[in-house]
Amino acid sequence: MTLGNSMLIPILPAMESNLNLSSFQVSMTITIFSIAAAICIPIFGYLSDRFSRKAIIVPSLIIYGLGGLLAGIASAWIESAYLWIIIGRTLQGIGAAGTAPIAMALAGDLFKGSQQSKVLGLIEASNGFGKVLSPIVGSALALLVWYGPFWGFPIFCLISVLLTAFFVKEKKKTEQPPPFGKYVKGLFSVFKTDGKWLFTTYLAGATCLFTLFGVLFYISDELETEYNIDGIVKGCILAIPLLFLMCTSFTTGSKIGKNLKMMKKLITLGLLIMTLSFASLIFFEQLVIFIGILVLSSIGTGLVLPCLNSLITGSVGTERRGAVTSLYGSVRFLGVAAGPPIYGWLMDWSRTGMFLSTAGLTLIVCLLSLILIRPTNKTASSQSDSETKTLFTKLQLTSE
Repeated sequence: MTLGNSMLIPILPAMESNLNLSSFQVSMTITIFSIAAAICIPIFGYLSDRFSRKAIIVPSLIIYGLGGLLAGIASAWIESAYLWIIIGRTLQGIGAAGTAPIAMALAGDLFKGSQQSKVLGLIEASNGFGKVLSPIVGSALALLVWYGPFWGFPIFCLISVLLTAFFVKEKKKTEQPPPFGKYVKGLFSVFKTDGKWLFTTYLAGATCLFTLFGVLFYISDELETEYNIDGIVKGCILAIPLLFLMCTSFTTGSKIGKNLKMMKKLITLGLLIMTLSFASLIFFEQLVIFIGILVLSSIGTGLVLPCLNSLITGSVGTERRGAVTSLYGSVRFLGVAAGPPIYGWLMDWSRTGMFLSTAGLTLIVCLLSLILIRPTNKTASSQSDSETKTLFTKLQLTSE
């Protein structure tokens, strides 16, 4: 999933010049992918709850690969390539909707207790690892031809299809899925009970991805226009903050277990680190120092995301886990979708204003997390999926 946008970040300036596009048109290749994914994720989440995770993941990967193939063919041989690239990217977004969000629900099905948190941390680290590799791989493929990354998608998707088909073993459903009306009613009951903290965690996840992809969009443009850096070197520079995000995510996921108080502390600490980092960027334009400070914001993001994954995935029973985690995936994708066009506008407005606005956003989310996510010391007992009660300690989320 992470390859879908990150692998294209290095080629956006080349796409703009080769196809005579505006910066807004180029940013739409990221945005349309994410919007399509955000719309389809809840649908695929419901279908994965009703049927099986694997039955959604495999066809989604095939659609994802075909979308990349269409965009690659259009770039190589069709004169009005941009329209077909947008269509291909839309298909890729639809396919991406059935990948990582459903995999997160699948991990929640297969693993329990502290092992679940470790596996979810590993998934977030894999997400980060994809982000680390993708700008490097995208830059390498672009050395062959600027649209080379589009041709990489079918290859990666084919490998993923084979691995999923042969090595993922799901537990058989022992109960019939509820009718759609009852399913929706149960889902509403989840949000009625735990809505405040769920929406807060959703907002935090969207904010992390919004700032990450927005700043990457800014750096990609700056490296070429201000420093004349492109190719593999550019991909490696873009990968530096992502590498720290990956390592932090993996470490966080392996340590948090089911400790809700620790999760809350790490979420607020991570958002606070992000705030301080973004606010500091207004004082530094020298590339090495800029990247160094940006690394701190990536560490903050790496503290936040695994904790959000564990909170959200463990919040409901198996029957509705796919829908709840998929809604979370949707808002993350909306964050990704909003990043490049909004940061493109902010870049034209004011560099200082861009980073101060970013710092203000993360500070607000930090305060909301501090107020609305309030774990108690009670210990949750495992409850039946049909009752859709929490597997965690009961969260009290009324503000003081």
